[in-house]
Amino acid sequence: MDISGSLVIITPTYNRAGTLGKLYQSLKEQSCQDFSWLIVDDGSTDGTEVLVREWLGQDKVRLTYFKKENGGKHTALNAGIGMIKADLTFIVDSDDYLTKDAVTTVLQYADKYEGSRSKEQLCGFSFLRHGSDGKVNTAYFRQDEQVANYVDIRINGNIGGDKAEVFYTAVLKEYPFPEYPGEKFMPEDAVWIAMSQKYNMVHINKGIYICDYQEGGLTRTGRTMKVRSPRGMMLRSALFMNDRRVCAKVRIKMLLLYIIYSRFAGLRAIEAGRQIDNKFLYFIIYFPGAVIQWQWKKQLGA
Repeated sequence: MDISGSLVIITPTYNRAGTLGKLYQSLKEQSCQDFSWLIVDDGSTDGTEVLVREWLGQDKVRLTYFKKENGGKHTALNAGIGMIKADLTFIVDSDDYLTKDAVTTVLQYADKYEGSRSKEQLCGFSFLRHGSDGKVNTAYFRQDEQVANYVDIRINGNIGGDKAEVFYTAVLKEYPFPEYPGEKFMPEDAVWIAMSQKYNMVHINKGIYICDYQEGGLTRTGRTMKVRSPRGMMLRSALFMNDRRVCAKVRIKMLLLYIIYSRFAGLRAIEAGRQIDNKFLYFIIYFPGAVIQWQWKKQLGA
């Protein structure tokens, strides 16, 4: 399977037949149709495949459908990104949709920065998400079109929430999502922070992505899915706390989370501590982390 062109919109999906149609409609209404849509079905059982196959070849949207065994969003992204030959990849979730000028906007900025792509060490572009009410998710970037890395802008700049990221496909292939047997969740920012050690992004104060968080989605299911994927959460925490660019407050928080998830993973303190640069601080914080993990376990019945 070979998905090429200027831009590929990749949508990993699992049991989202009820919401996928809204995204499909928004893609049909794009002012620019110079893109392909790749749906990676992560083992849906709700009729998603029947629905998507009805769309194949019917409209102007160039659609490719691929179904795999259920393994989590990150495994679906890895599978899909491996097929993409286009220069740009735009990750769009199956319960969200795009503004009518989204593709036009992405390609305009890609063209604008093509000449400085290598000089600025760009991995892509970060746009805004907003709800159907027009309210921007969390916050605007402090400066429009600022070129900087994920840590400086998002972490140390205290700009949380999801944004709309468009990446150069070659860079995504360079940084696949880590996969752990039996775990179905890997936070995307674990890859973004690793990528930020080498690459910058252009941060653009324009909303092109509309999201209203759905019940049963990854954002809503929260803590439960994380404790069921403790190795992935440990990796993410370790990447943050061992990165000396990250501000001290965030690094301490991530160290606490690392301890919590290491206990859910069944690791002993000494074994888990091998991945930590600051061993002294690790053992100081270990007891509070153990207490919090016990409380979470009790609350979740884990």
